[in-house]
Amino acid sequence: MLDNLTNSLDFHAKALVLRADRQRVIASNIANADTPGYAARDFNFADALKSATGSASSGSPLRMATSADTIDSGRSNARHIPLTGGIGDSDNGAGYVVQTQPTADGNSVDLDRERAAFADNAVRYEATLRFINGQSKTLMSAIQGQ
Repeated sequence: MLDNLTNSLDFHAKALVLRADRQRVIASNIANADTPGYAARDFNFADALKSATGSASSGSPLRMATSADTIDSGRSNARHIPLTGGIGDSDNGAGYVVQTQPTADGNSVDLDRERAAFADNAVRYEATLRFINGQSKTLMSAIQGQ
C-alpha cells in the first residue's frame, strides 16, 4: 500500500529533477548563443524519464543527436560554459542538437528554438510541481480524515 503512494511521488520527483536538468542545459545554450563554435545541446525528456525510472530500452537513452567529434568534457571548446550537476555526470546525458540555421562562426544555437523550449519546459516544470503539491494535499486530507 505504502509502495503505491511513494512510487507515484518518486516518479514525479524524478520528472522534476529531469525538468530542472533540461532547463539548465537550455539556459547554457542561451548563455552561449554568441560563443563562436559552440554546439547547442539538449536531451530527449521522455527517454531520460524512462531511463531514470528504470523502464528504458537498451542503448544510450539520453542521446538525441551524436557527433563523431564529441569531447570527453561534454564541451566542444574549453571556453564554453560547462554543464554541471543533475542526474548524470558533467555530460548530463545531453547530445548535440542538429543545426537548423548555419552560421558563419559555427555556433549552432537557434535562439528562437531555445527560448520556446525554455518556456515550454518552465511551464511543464510548474505543472509537475503543482501535481506534486496537489497529491501531497490529498494525502494529508486522507491522513487527517477530512
